[in-house]
Amino acid sequence: MSRRRLAAAATVVGLVTAGLTVTGGAATANGDGYSALIQRASYGVPHITARDFASLGFGAGYVQAEDNICLIADQMVTVRAERSRWFGAEAGNVSSDLFHQKAIDDQVAEQLLAGSRDGVRAPSTPVRDQVRGFVAGYNAYLRDGKAITDPACAGKEWVDPISELDMWRAYWARMVLASSGALIDGIVAAAPPTASGNGASARAPQAEAAVATVDGAPAGLGSNAYGLGRDGTTSGASILLANPHFPWDDTERFYRMHLKVPGRYDVEGAALVGDPLIQIGHNGQIAWSHTVSTAHRFVWHRLALVPGDPTSYLYDGQARKMTARTVTVQTPTGPISRTLYDTHFGPVVVVPGHFDWTTTTAYAITDANATNNRALDGWLAMGRAGSVGELRKVLDRRQFLPWVNVIAVDRRGRALYADHSVVPRVTDSLAAACIPAPFQSVYASSGQAVLDGSRSSCELGRDPDAAVPGILGPANLPTLVRSDYVTNSNDSYWLANPEHPLEGYPRIVGDEQTQRSLRTRLGVHQVRQRLTGIDGLPGRGFTTSNLWDVTLGNRAYGGELVRDDLVRSCEARPTATTSDGATVDLTAACAALRGWDLRVDLDSRGAHLFTEFAMAGGLRFADPFDPTAPLTTPSRLAVDDPGVRTALADAVQKLAGIRLDARLGDIQTEPRGAEQIPIHGGRSEAGAFNMINGGFESGVGYPKVLHGTSFLMAVELGSNGPSGRQILTYSQSANPNSPWYADQTRLYSGKGWDTIKFTQRQLRADPNLVTYRVGEQRD
Repeated sequence: MSRRRLAAAATVVGLVTAGLTVTGGAATANGDGYSALIQRASYGVPHITARDFASLGFGAGYVQAEDNICLIADQMVTVRAERSRWFGAEAGNVSSDLFHQKAIDDQVAEQLLAGSRDGVRAPSTPVRDQVRGFVAGYNAYLRDGKAITDPACAGKEWVDPISELDMWRAYWARMVLASSGALIDGIVAAAPPTASGNGASARAPQAEAAVATVDGAPAGLGSNAYGLGRDGTTSGASILLANPHFPWDDTERFYRMHLKVPGRYDVEGAALVGDPLIQIGHNGQIAWSHTVSTAHRFVWHRLALVPGDPTSYLYDGQARKMTARTVTVQTPTGPISRTLYDTHFGPVVVVPGHFDWTTTTAYAITDANATNNRALDGWLAMGRAGSVGELRKVLDRRQFLPWVNVIAVDRRGRALYADHSVVPRVTDSLAAACIPAPFQSVYASSGQAVLDGSRSSCELGRDPDAAVPGILGPANLPTLVRSDYVTNSNDSYWLANPEHPLEGYPRIVGDEQTQRSLRTRLGVHQVRQRLTGIDGLPGRGFTTSNLWDVTLGNRAYGGELVRDDLVRSCEARPTATTSDGATVDLTAACAALRGWDLRVDLDSRGAHLFTEFAMAGGLRFADPFDPTAPLTTPSRLAVDDPGVRTALADAVQKLAGIRLDARLGDIQTEPRGAEQIPIHGGRSEAGAFNMINGGFESGVGYPKVLHGTSFLMAVELGSNGPSGRQILTYSQSANPNSPWYADQTRLYSGKGWDTIKFTQRQLRADPNLVTYRVGEQRD
């Protein structure tokens, strides 16, 4: 049975070809083929319309392959456990391959698909159709024989057709990103002790970073979001700010698109490249965003080992044997094999110096997201919700969000904050009874739970309202609905709205009555200043226009608090000693900081110096945190603390060869071909709301953005439908030969925007609109 792609046409409305009809802007298919209408708007953003979810997936897969085939193919290399084969047997590639090969051997993806197709116990038919269609669309693009112009993968053998199992394996890898995926090298390094000592002693830096993380956020990921209800806006219509901070390269990039099955699904927004459904966006009734949650996704179990047998552990007094599986992966120099160990809790993990495998003790984890097969159905249901109330029902029933909060608004003027992410069921009572004494302080300070693995009474159990066993149910998770605003900038749920603190939740979800980050504090201040007129600003409420201006206002709150005191201290004693004992003249630093405008704009001079000072630990405060004044304390620089002056000296030393009063836009850039595009924004450590983290190069500055503001959307749910602004900061395509490789990056550099184009009227007003159709028909 042959297949053929339906030829692209410049205009398709009303066209009838090969049994496929396009009428009223929606593509339909006869038989079991696929067909989707693609309307490419400015900046290459595709608006995809199809009659069913399989064809919608086909369209999404096809256009994503057009724009980012190398990124998708790279994901597939990872989940096929072939990184070492194609990219070399470096330690990171080998560990990744062993981890993913074990998942293949264990048929993890197949297990995700087993069970009733209700969207909770197993993915629903519409979601499976969407995935199937995405695979078909991607593969159709390859079969078209178009030359791949992206040098990252042009002519490479590892770019080949993908399967539905590949897609489900990639889905699973995203689910465990903040849990097993953050502990890969600790899982792969785990080996029983020898007669002479402990088990595997090789460093596991990725796992060490995960252990050191307080309150669970994956490294390099974060976000800001505002949900503004009817009392928070000028018009009385709800407005949402979406501002995720994600990597600017590799496979965790966002991709803008608008997906529509008439009468069933109609959502504009963004998804991570390689995903078939919108994850942050809006329909005509609600808008939502995500921020990385503070909750932890896995728990540790301390195993009491059977004397003389380090691969067996005691459970209720009985010996249980670990499961040992030898996993083999291919490299250019031959196969590499390693034995990995599992318990009934989950894999054994070694983090040297923290969680060692000795003759008496080992540690295993339970990953609450390892069986999360509910997320695609959850996002599909989010996109079909008509109100905050309906969205809450989706969250309660499905409990699918792997590691993020949700901030949402609806046309009725309500704003929602919820951390209904997947969280292991560690209640206060379980923690008190089952976390051994040496680990109680770890739990209190970081939220990481280490449970006694020798007792069945310390299993995670089940909340009666939980979607699945082993996770906290909705009653144990924080939720807040307001008519003014909710906000989150990656601190815990506690001050989603300071007028209504959320308290009394299990520590594993997040901390309460503790110091907030400077970015969180600035985020709330910005809302309050606009709503109530404090600090000399008139209270006028938000519009999408002034919300954009506030978001890209580029205030550096740390500088607002301490710059003047820092300058006075600097000028009073213009020499200081670095951490390594060198003496530094601070005269130029004092002048640069005095002339700084307290922002991280392109024209801001000296901003980089303050950022490096903050990153060196210079933001030390003289006043303590006061939980009754959490947004204003601490605030006074500890000018008598020697560490403040040392940090400034370290910053000056690090910036040798770079003018201390340089314009930020001259030294913080993003390469696009031979062009270096100036980039505004700053680091969270300095209190910047618009977060941009650039990689530092000695004597040069920050010539490449690593992560930060990525998809940015300010959308109002007005009476005439959604309207507002949006942008993808690093542009739609990673292909340097694409027309959509740098256009939005330049737009971001100038604080510009693209408009919301949800309706056909909005879309047809775009002067750059190009329409074509993709499909595949069985003969």
